[in-house]
Amino acid sequence: MTRLAAVDCGTNSIRLLIVDADEQGRQREIQRTMEIVRLGKGVDATGELDPAAIDRTRAALARYVQVMKFEQVKDVRMVATSATRDASNRNDFFNMTAELLGEVRPGAVAEVISGEEEASLSFRGAVADLPADRGPFCVIDLGGGSTEFIVGEHDGAIYGSHSAQMGCVRISERIMRSDPPTANEIEIAEDYVAERLERVKLLVPIDKARTFVGCAGTFTTLSALAQGLEEYDPRATHCSELRLDALQVLTKQLRGFPSAQLAQNKVIHPGRADVISGGTMVVDGIAKMIPQVTGVNSIVISEKDILDGIIAGLVETSPAMMQ
Repeated sequence: MTRLAAVDCGTNSIRLLIVDADEQGRQREIQRTMEIVRLGKGVDATGELDPAAIDRTRAALARYVQVMKFEQVKDVRMVATSATRDASNRNDFFNMTAELLGEVRPGAVAEVISGEEEASLSFRGAVADLPADRGPFCVIDLGGGSTEFIVGEHDGAIYGSHSAQMGCVRISERIMRSDPPTANEIEIAEDYVAERLERVKLLVPIDKARTFVGCAGTFTTLSALAQGLEEYDPRATHCSELRLDALQVLTKQLRGFPSAQLAQNKVIHPGRADVISGGTMVVDGIAKMIPQVTGVNSIVISEKDILDGIIAGLVETSPAMMQ
């Protein structure tokens, strides 16, 4: 078994997955963790990464590097998504990652990836534990700055994908600035999401999908809330299935609470409380679109996502696997 690590740095959070893997694809999870660093805070307005946000990310990544060194990780891949794609000063961020990741593997540095690659990696991870006969699948990865849509089969055949510029942080910062959001802000956000979903329907064969899969923090948090969990438990949220009509009732309720009150709920990460309302607008638009296009009335929630896709790629390509 070879110990591998994946790091995903998005607009809102930075996450780490460490696994033991062999050449046959068998894996044993060692650690999976997440910190809210809000790297993309203000990028939509300024076009630059806030130096304070880079510092928060540096501190979190430094902790991850110490964990990787302690666990004797042999190879690591880190990807950076929406926030860094949009930033004019992104080299400050990448130089920082090279300095830290180089302690794990010389030459390692975060990679900015396209929305299409992000979608493909997310798809591979998200469907890993689902029965192949439920395909074709549409995986929806709802992040801080963007939401990826990808339709394909369990074996990796992809029919289409698109990265839509809507996410929980982007909508919260651009539109839903009140706490809780006003009726006017909700209406504007609804139109904003609907406009981007029209483009999704043009570019991605949504109508081919038989099973829809939602991944990342907004979806998994909504699953925990829908199940009435007292503590967040990924074993309960992974592969859970939510009715779309009931999901819209829940999202409407959430938008009525101020973020300070939401943060007191143990299944809502405190760093997500002030942007989850923005995320619910994306979920609402998706929940309305799916039955209109396909007649499907539920969505499966997956705790596996881009991190698991990164690991799968490392298993196939890392020189460490050959040693």
